[in-house]
Amino acid sequence: MTIIAFNRYWVIRWHWVVVSLLATAFLMSLSLWQLSRASEKKQTLERIAQWNSAGPFAFNQLTAFDIQELDGVSLKFSARWISPMVWLLDNQLVDGRIGYDVIVAVEEVASPIVVKKTSSHSDVHNNSSTVLVNLGWVAAPARREELPRVHIPASLIIEGIFRTKPTGLLLGTNIEDKGTWPMRIQQLDAKNLAAYLPVLNTSGVIFQQQQSPFVVHYEPVILPPERHQAYALQWGLLAFAVVVISLAASSTKELSHDQP
Repeated sequence: MTIIAFNRYWVIRWHWVVVSLLATAFLMSLSLWQLSRASEKKQTLERIAQWNSAGPFAFNQLTAFDIQELDGVSLKFSARWISPMVWLLDNQLVDGRIGYDVIVAVEEVASPIVVKKTSSHSDVHNNSSTVLVNLGWVAAPARREELPRVHIPASLIIEGIFRTKPTGLLLGTNIEDKGTWPMRIQQLDAKNLAAYLPVLNTSGVIFQQQQSPFVVHYEPVILPPERHQAYALQWGLLAFAVVVISLAASSTKELSHDQP
């Protein structure tokens, strides 16, 4: 099919039109997604900066807020490790070396016990004082079937960032439960790990430790907003290039002025 527009002949091949439109839409969707990610990262960094300016909170101060409002808050309190619970988060790369993040459950020291009664049973809780702590990175042994030996102090000064939306990639079964500690895990799923805790469920909250005897490598955001904006520009330019190439391929020759 040939049409005349803008003083030129244009050859329309519908299958190429469909392909070009789909490619342009796909690339533009990637660009918009990157802009959305940039906005999310910017909000996260601003929220953490705002919490940091307020100074570290004690654990008992958290009850004044809704749990979803606490993402990024700075905390500092004394805690005890709930022995022998140690989880090793798999596939963590630091300085080109593969290893594990050491995850433990702790409870605030001298936290009051609350008994919650229901119609069928009574539960002993620790007044929402139980939390998962990422203590940092440890190198993996040479053999996959071996797990690193880690020493966890009985008492800890917890000082770090409270995150309510941990992320991770799940490859197969999350917890390798062989009845011994430590246990290897593939993803930080607080609700999943809470089944092992003798006290209150951690309600999806992960605490990232900032000072630790292990290698601390945690970053609130892996890619800064500026990087996502650059990716958005890249995908947008590719979409524009698809349109330009499609138009150039469709154009045949300029319409002669002496043609009727």
